[in-house]
Amino acid sequence: MDSSALAFTYLFCALLVGGLIVRTVLASRQIRHVVRHRDRVPDPFAATIGLDAHRKAADYTVAKARFGMLESAIEAALLLGWTLLGGLHALNQWLLQWMEPGMWQQLALLGAFTLIGAVLTLPLGWWSTFRLEERFGFNKMSLSLWLGDLLKGAVVGALIGLPIAALVLWLMGAAGPTWWLWAWGAWMVFNLLLLVLYPTLIAPLFNKFEPLQDETLKTRVNDLMKRCGFAAKGLFVMDGSKRSAHANAYFTGFGAAKRVVFFDTLLKQLAPPEIDAVLAHELGHYKRRHILQRTVLMFALSLVGFAVLGWVSRQAWFYTGLGVVPSLDAPNDALALLLFLMVVPLFTYFLSPLIAQLSRRHEFEADAYACAHTDGNDLASALLKLYKDNASTLTPDPVFARFYYSHPPASERIARLQGAAA
Repeated sequence: MDSSALAFTYLFCALLVGGLIVRTVLASRQIRHVVRHRDRVPDPFAATIGLDAHRKAADYTVAKARFGMLESAIEAALLLGWTLLGGLHALNQWLLQWMEPGMWQQLALLGAFTLIGAVLTLPLGWWSTFRLEERFGFNKMSLSLWLGDLLKGAVVGALIGLPIAALVLWLMGAAGPTWWLWAWGAWMVFNLLLLVLYPTLIAPLFNKFEPLQDETLKTRVNDLMKRCGFAAKGLFVMDGSKRSAHANAYFTGFGAAKRVVFFDTLLKQLAPPEIDAVLAHELGHYKRRHILQRTVLMFALSLVGFAVLGWVSRQAWFYTGLGVVPSLDAPNDALALLLFLMVVPLFTYFLSPLIAQLSRRHEFEADAYACAHTDGNDLASALLKLYKDNASTLTPDPVFARFYYSHPPASERIARLQGAAA
């Protein structure tokens, strides 16, 4: 192994170990902080959140944090197994023994890697759903429904993922040194197309979407959207209760295909004025151009990612530094793609606080928009119900929240809403 490959191996190990240490330290802080405040409801919430609900949220948060620590350790071990311990190299060599080098062998490598990874992490998904979520009363799925979702997800993933993967691999081999720019353009078009197709073709494979039947609520929602200058293709109710007791509402689609989707659990939990306020918050994300900003940011970061991939895919140290010997008489494009996808999260993990901070700022702006078009007290009331029903802790560790939370902690968010309402 040459010096460049060895240096990259050291960097890879440092990022892997460093990231695991940071995750563990942050999760430990979260656990200690939540446990320390488990037996007392914070004063601003004492009148609306009971002690039993507060303790349930604390226990749920601690259980998720501990499970997250285990998950991180297993993922780190799997990453080592695929890279420095030779798993990916062995899989590639085995496929080359059975298949001629070329597009089909590379697609087989991508498919086999994905399938093996899914099987290895299957117990984690099962435990999360049927032990952790079940323990706190959130899971509503049967084993057959869970398995059916996995099967449908695999089929949809293959139908969507394999063609775009084949296109990227073809461009890597045929489009010359600037292949990454063409691949980025194809990926961008694919994502925009997916925004249009997902609501009508993909989402209905997993959930049932029915038009909102409550005429009074429909009138309220349409009046609110008219006041906000927003047009949607339809108002739909999703059978979220078939899988989980968690509640939500969201916009989906792109351009003329935008639609408003309410979880059936949300409609059961909130009063009409509170639903208005939650919807106004989601409208705020559109009116403040948060969706556009995030889309542009995603495309910009992906452009940088494709450019870096275009460079490292031509460097021998990139392969050998990660435990893979590149082929001299066969394409290495699929290897480069898989190695890059495995390594990138080690680098981007440390950007999490910046992304989370931007997201929290957007949430505050959307809250302010909701307060301008509905009653801020209604949004605060709705959020408190959702915090309670979703067992979201009211006392997160401040450092953990700053690093990970895409939404502001309850104390900060509710205080701003009540101040705006006043």
